[in-house]
Amino acid sequence: MQNKASRRRQQGSASPGRLFASEPTRRQQWANKAVHEILAGYPPGKAPPLKVLEVLLELFNTLHTSLDKTVSHKTRQERAQFLRRFFRDLKAKAGFNTIPDPRNLGQKHIHAMVQVWQQAHLAPATIQTYLSFLRGLGMWMGKHGFVRGPAHYGLSVEEYQRHEYAQRDKSWSAAGIDIEELIERVCVCDRYVGASLRLINAMGLRRKESIQFRPFEHVLPFSETGLPIEDKAADRYVRIKGKGGRVRFIPLDSSARLAAVEFAQGLVCNRDAYLGDPANDLKKNLRRFDYVLEKFGISFRELGVTAHGLRHEALIEHFQSLTGQPPPVRGGMGLPREVDQFARKAVSELAGHARIRASGAYIGQSVVLCTKVSTPTVSVDLRDSDDSP
Repeated sequence: MQNKASRRRQQGSASPGRLFASEPTRRQQWANKAVHEILAGYPPGKAPPLKVLEVLLELFNTLHTSLDKTVSHKTRQERAQFLRRFFRDLKAKAGFNTIPDPRNLGQKHIHAMVQVWQQAHLAPATIQTYLSFLRGLGMWMGKHGFVRGPAHYGLSVEEYQRHEYAQRDKSWSAAGIDIEELIERVCVCDRYVGASLRLINAMGLRRKESIQFRPFEHVLPFSETGLPIEDKAADRYVRIKGKGGRVRFIPLDSSARLAAVEFAQGLVCNRDAYLGDPANDLKKNLRRFDYVLEKFGISFRELGVTAHGLRHEALIEHFQSLTGQPPPVRGGMGLPREVDQFARKAVSELAGHARIRASGAYIGQSVVLCTKVSTPTVSVDLRDSDDSP
């Protein structure tokens, strides 16, 4: 059997020209030059450090630090903004007399900035993200392993370790919210935001996915999905393109899903339109979405939930409809392994994740029964249930 080709980038010496197919076209004067040759034109001590940083960003910021692929525009923007701020803050906040050339960055600089972040009471997860950005910078310069783990900089495991599994129920119903009533009030204020919430609640979409949804263009018959005939759950499906360009098809197999799509179709101005307000671009529609939710107190500070909690709601309900009992995050007492894995796979697919274990972030860690239980209905009755969300 042939081994599956790894997507992990092979680290090696820089070669002339574009290093990877995903790398953007270089400036004309950089053509056929290796990275060290390009950087030689910006000697340390003579070239402004922030100028060298911009050169590194131009060369590498589109690339994933470990996989052979590009990263999203959001990641590029956040990474570039952080690195620019990091070097300015070394002088402005960490007490260094000058801004160092990125190639001369040392452990003392990172230790000093971690202390600045801790004094500013930044969340450990945020600091871990910052260290990840710096780790990428080190790799761009050929310094693999230069940035150490969080513990090296004084963060305890309890602080920085992220839980892969949901520790509590983040759904709206768990917070005692009347979901239908609240969404109706939002619809009165802003019908586009209300329509997005309806889609999130019915199909577990992400915020951005709901705003970019085309109510007519993205609804198609089963025959156009390319899915196996044995997987058919409805006559019509919606096509969702999520993170990493992953496409998934969600069956319109319930009255809630059909109603959410029909409501969205009643808002758009033409058959090719996105759901967001046509007067705004995507960035403004995302800001409008956040503004409206804040207006109705949909935040951890006020109601104890966010829009993402409505996605949790849909995925938890999907698990319950498939298994007949609540997930571990709601106190579920355990399932036969076959049933648990079947339901988790379905939850991951609905959420748009490639890995089954990603479902744990919504429904909690598996609680599998030790005894074998016959589950003849798992592959037929559960999957084809009309009550499945």
